[in-house]
Amino acid sequence: MVTLHDNLQPIRPNHYYALQMPDVSAGLLPVIPLDRESATPLHRQVYAGFRDAILRGDLAAGQQVPSSRALAAELEISRFPVLDAYAQLLAEGYFESRVGSGTYVSASLPHRPGHTRPSAPASGSSRQTSRRSMLFPPYDRLPWRHGWGAFGVHQPALDQFPFDIWSKLVTRHSRSLRIHSAHNLHPLGLEVFRDAVCSYLRTARSVRCDPAQIMIVSGSQQALDITARVLLDPGDEAWIEEPCYPLVRSLLLGSGVRPVPVPVDEEGLDVEAGIRFAPHARVAFVTPSHHYALGVTMSASRRFQLLEWSRQSSSWIVEDDYDSEYRFESMPIPSLQGLDPCDRVIYIGTFSKVLRPSLRLGYIVIPADLVDRFAAVRFAMDIFPSYLFQEVLTDFMRAGHFVRHIRRMRSLYKARRTALVNSLHTEFGDLLQIHGSEAGMHLTVTLPENTGSSDVEIATRAAKEKLWLWPLSTCYSTTPARQGFILGFGNTPEDQTPAAVHHLRQVLRL
Repeated sequence: MVTLHDNLQPIRPNHYYALQMPDVSAGLLPVIPLDRESATPLHRQVYAGFRDAILRGDLAAGQQVPSSRALAAELEISRFPVLDAYAQLLAEGYFESRVGSGTYVSASLPHRPGHTRPSAPASGSSRQTSRRSMLFPPYDRLPWRHGWGAFGVHQPALDQFPFDIWSKLVTRHSRSLRIHSAHNLHPLGLEVFRDAVCSYLRTARSVRCDPAQIMIVSGSQQALDITARVLLDPGDEAWIEEPCYPLVRSLLLGSGVRPVPVPVDEEGLDVEAGIRFAPHARVAFVTPSHHYALGVTMSASRRFQLLEWSRQSSSWIVEDDYDSEYRFESMPIPSLQGLDPCDRVIYIGTFSKVLRPSLRLGYIVIPADLVDRFAAVRFAMDIFPSYLFQEVLTDFMRAGHFVRHIRRMRSLYKARRTALVNSLHTEFGDLLQIHGSEAGMHLTVTLPENTGSSDVEIATRAAKEKLWLWPLSTCYSTTPARQGFILGFGNTPEDQTPAAVHHLRQVLRL
C-alpha cells in the first residue's frame, strides 16, 4: 500500500525507504575569482571568495565545502594558501569542522536566501518581452491546481500502481543501457515503443495507424502545441469547445490564433453552431469520447457532421482522447479518427491518466503526409524525447502489465465514482446537478443559480480546508459562465468519500 506524504513522494512499506540523500550542492566549488597578478595574497582571495559567497547566500548554513586538497587541485594552486584561508574562516566562525566528515559552512549562521530579487527598474525604463509572450494568459498558481487530496482533478490512484514491477523494469534498463537507445535521435521516438503504442491503439481505440505515424511527446499539452504550430498561422480561427480545457485556449491565444467557442450540449459539440460562427476555421479541437469538462460523449450524428464539415472546408480536427480507457456504463467509445475516411483527424493521447502524470508521456497519431512537418517542428523544439521510460513502458505493455492495470483501475474507479455519486445524492439531494459520471476520473456538478457566491471564490476558500475543487467557470470563454465544480474521484478511497462530500456541503453552505 502506497502512502502519500505532503511532498507527494510515494513510500511503499517494506519496499521503499525515505533515504537521507546528501545535498546536491555538497562539496561544490563556489566561484572564486583568483588574480595571480594581484598584490592580494592568494589565501586572502580564497578567504574573500568563500566569505562573500556565504554573505550572499550562495553557500547555505550546513553546506559542505570541498576539502582543502580538492580545492587546491581545482584552483591549480598550492594547498598552503587554501589551508590558511580555511583556518581564518574557521577562526571567524564562517566554517566548522566535523571530525571524520569534512568542513562545512557553520550551521549557526543565519539563513540568507541566495540571489535576492533585484530592485524594480527605474520609472520610465523598459524591460521589453516579445509581443507573442504577452498573448498568453498570466500564469497563476491557483490554489485548487496544486493540492493533493479529495476531489483533486487529474489525480490517479497512485497507491494502486504496480511500483514493484515498474521499478524492476527501470532498474533493468538503467543497468543494461544500449547505445541505440542512449543515442537515439529520432524526433518521433523509439520505434519499439511506437510499435507497442500502435498495437494498443488499433485494438483498444480503433485508431487507423502504423508506427511511422506515431510521435512520442511529453504529454498531451506538448502534443497540442506541436499540432498548433504545424496547422495554424497567426490570425487563423480555430473551434474550441465551450466549455473547454483551459490550456487549449491559452495555447491558441499565445499562438496568435483566434479561438471560436462552440457550445457543447448533451450530444457534444454543436457543429451547426460552429459553422455559423466560423465556417472556414482551420482546426476544430474536440474531446469527443469524454468531453472536458461536462463529460458528455459526442453522438454518432455529430461525429459524422464534424467529419463532413472538415472534408468540405479542408479543415483539420484535433481529437484529444485524454481518458478514454475508463467507461463504466458501456464499452469504450471508438475513436473519431477511426471513422475518418479523409485522414483529416490528428489523434492525441496520454499515459498521464492511466499511469501517472509525472511520466510525461503522450503521443500523436499524424496523417501520413504530415509526418515530415511534425517531425521538423518537433526537432526544432527539443530534438527527440527521452528514451528511458519509453523502453520501460514498452516492456510494461508487451508483458501485459498495462492492460491488466487498466482493467483493475476501471473496476476501482467505477466503485469510487459510484461512492461519490451516492454521497452527493445523500448530502445534496437535487441541489447539485451531476454531469458526466459515466466515464473518466472526474465528474462535474453545477450549482443552483441563487447560491450568491462564485465557484472561484468557493474553490479558493475550500483549498484552505484541503478540498481541491476545480471551478467550472474557468473552462468558459464567454459569459455568463456556468457555476460549478469539476470533482476528481481517482485518488479518493470509497470509505473516505462520504466524509469528503459532507465537508464539501459545509464549505458550500447550501
